[in-house]
Amino acid sequence: MYYQVIPTKIFRQDLHALESLLTYSFPEKLKPGQIVLIPLGKSIIPGIIHHSINPPKDPSFQIKPINSVLPLPPLPDHLLQSATWLSQYYLTPLPIIANLLVPKGITKDRRKKSTPSRLENKTIPKTIPLNSSQKTALTSLDNIKSHTKLLHGITGSGKTNLYLTLAMSQFQKQQSSIILVPEISLTSQLVQQFQFYFPNSVITIHSKQTEATRHQIWQYVAKSTDPLIIIGPRSALFSPVSNLGLIIIDEAHDPAYYQDNPPRYSTLRLASFIANTKNIDCIYGTATPLIEDFYLAQKNHAYVSLSQKAKETAIAPDLHLIDLRDSSSFSKNRYFSDPLIKNITQNLEQHQQTLIFHNRRGSAPLTICDQCGWQALCPNCLLPLTLHSDKFKLTCHTCGYEEVVPKSCPVCQHSSIIHKGFGTKLLESELKKLFKTARIARFDADNTTDSSLNHLYTDIKSGAVDILIGTQLLTKGLDLPKLATVGIVQADGGLSLPDYSSEERSFHLLTQVIGRVGRGHLSEASVFIQTFQPDHPIIHFSMQNDYIGAYQYLIKKRQQAHFPPYYYLAKLYITQKTEQTTIRKIRELYSLLRPLKGIYLSAPTPAFHEFSPSGHTWQIILKSPSRQNILSAIKTVHTFPNLKYTLDPPSLL
Repeated sequence: MYYQVIPTKIFRQDLHALESLLTYSFPEKLKPGQIVLIPLGKSIIPGIIHHSINPPKDPSFQIKPINSVLPLPPLPDHLLQSATWLSQYYLTPLPIIANLLVPKGITKDRRKKSTPSRLENKTIPKTIPLNSSQKTALTSLDNIKSHTKLLHGITGSGKTNLYLTLAMSQFQKQQSSIILVPEISLTSQLVQQFQFYFPNSVITIHSKQTEATRHQIWQYVAKSTDPLIIIGPRSALFSPVSNLGLIIIDEAHDPAYYQDNPPRYSTLRLASFIANTKNIDCIYGTATPLIEDFYLAQKNHAYVSLSQKAKETAIAPDLHLIDLRDSSSFSKNRYFSDPLIKNITQNLEQHQQTLIFHNRRGSAPLTICDQCGWQALCPNCLLPLTLHSDKFKLTCHTCGYEEVVPKSCPVCQHSSIIHKGFGTKLLESELKKLFKTARIARFDADNTTDSSLNHLYTDIKSGAVDILIGTQLLTKGLDLPKLATVGIVQADGGLSLPDYSSEERSFHLLTQVIGRVGRGHLSEASVFIQTFQPDHPIIHFSMQNDYIGAYQYLIKKRQQAHFPPYYYLAKLYITQKTEQTTIRKIRELYSLLRPLKGIYLSAPTPAFHEFSPSGHTWQIILKSPSRQNILSAIKTVHTFPNLKYTLDPPSLL
C-alpha cells in the first residue's frame, strides 16, 4: 500500500501544502494521522500519514518503504486538517507545521512517570455559582449560531465562572475542553479553580516543561478516552484530544496568542478553524477585545457583553490624572508625582500594597514637546515617528515618510523638543531611595522563570511585598487582594510606538492595569495616571473604562489609513550583513512587487529594530482589501533570496 506522508523536516521550499508530501510504501493498512518513521536522505525522521493513494503507475522515482509505525494513537482528524489549513493560510511549508503536532523526542524511550490518578467513581458535579448577569450571558452565548463567540466581560465580571460552567457542560457529555491562557506562569489561580471542580482531570501544558515531561503528557492525552481539562498557552491547542468539545481563549486580546517565530500564526484564527471543523464552540473571553474581533463579532451577531462586577463589594477606584509637564507636581522625584508618593506612604502605614506600572515597550525614545504635549506623527499613517539619531531624522516605519527633527514645536513654537525614555530597573532604584524600609519587588521580563514568578505571586498575595513594579505581565488577570493603589508612571509611553496597533494596545494595557484595583477586597482604591498627554482620547477612554468609545475612535482611524479590519497586511523583510547590500536587495524586491495588481506597497524602509547581530533589516509593507491578492503577491516572490514574510502581523514593528 502507498501513503502520502508529511515529513517533519523541510526538504524543499514549496508553498503548496500538498506538494510538501512524500510518497512511501507499507504492507499494512495505516490511518491518517498515524506517526511513522521514514527515511529522508541519510536520516530517519518522524512523519505523519496524510492519506493513502493508489499504486503509482510506472513511477519515475524509487518509492522507499516506511521504516516503522510508532505505537501511538493517530492524531485527531481536526489536527491533521489544521496542519493543511495553516500551511495554506499562512503560506508555510507543511513540514514546519508538522513540528507543532509532534512533540520533540517522540522516538525516545521514556521512563514511565505517574500520570494524573483518576477516581474510579464519577465525581459528583459541584454547582458553580452564577449571578443574574452571568446567567444572562450564558443564555446569550448558547443562542449564538456562530461557532466563534466573543465574551466581552469587564475586569472583575467573573468570566472564569462562565468558563467553568461551559466546561462542566461538556465534561458531563464526556467531552474535553482546552482553556488557553497567554502566560502559563501567571495562571496558578485559574488552574486551582478548575482543579476544584474537575479533580484528577486538569492537565497543564507549557513550554517550560522538560522535553520528557511534555512527551509523556502528550502520550497520556493522546491515549485518554476520559474527558480532560487542558490548560496552557497557545501550544496547548495542538494537544491530541480526540473528544474535544470546547475551546476557551482567556485574555483573547493578548499579543502572546500570535506566534512570532516560524511558523507564524494567530492562535485565535486557528481555534476558530478547529471550532468550525469540529462543530464546537470557541469562546474569546476578554475585557478589551481586539478591534478586528469586535468588528467581526458584531458583523456575525456573535457578541455577548458581561458588564456587571461579580462581587457586590467591588468599587470604582478614585482616578487622579497627573500632567507630567507640570514640574510643580514633581517636587520630590522626577518619576513619581507628589500625590502618588503621599498615597504610597499611606499604604505603607496601613499595610496595603502599591503597584507601579510601566509599559516597558514604550521605553523607545519619544519625540514630544514637553510644553504642550505635541508629538511627531506621520501625516500618512497617523502613527508616531521614530528618531534615527545617526541621520537625526524622524521616520515612519510603516510607509517610509521622513522629516527632519524640528528645532521648535510646530504647535506652540517652544524649543523644548525632547527624546526620552526609562525602564523598570531605574524606577526600582528610585523607589528604594524614597522608601528605604519598604519591601519592593520587580515583576517583569527579567524574572520570568516559573519558580520565581510563582514565588513572587505567593509573596504578593500574602502581603510580603509592599511595592510591586511591573510591566504588562501584571495586566493578565491577576487578582491581588491587598492591592490599594496603581501608579502608572507614563501612561502615554506605548502611544509613541510607530505602529498601527499602538493606541489599541495602550488602551488594553491601561484598562487592564486600572482593573487590578477596586475588585471588592478593600473599601478604597486609587489610580494615579501620569502622562505627557492628559488630553489624549485613549487616556480618557481607559480612565472611563469606555471600550465602545475607544473602538469607535480607533475603527475610524483604521478605515482612514487602510488598516485591519478593512485591509489585510503582510510584512516582507530582508536581512543582510551590510546595510548597502540590504538596501540593494530590498529595492530589487520592490521592483518585482511594483507591477502586481490589487496591492498597495510601502516604500522600502528600515525595520524598527534595523540592526541586529544578524545584520541590517529593511522591510516592505503590503496592503490589500483582498487577502488573496496578498497571498498571490507573496507566491510571486517567495523564492527571492533571504526573503522572510509575516502574514496578518498584529504589529508592524
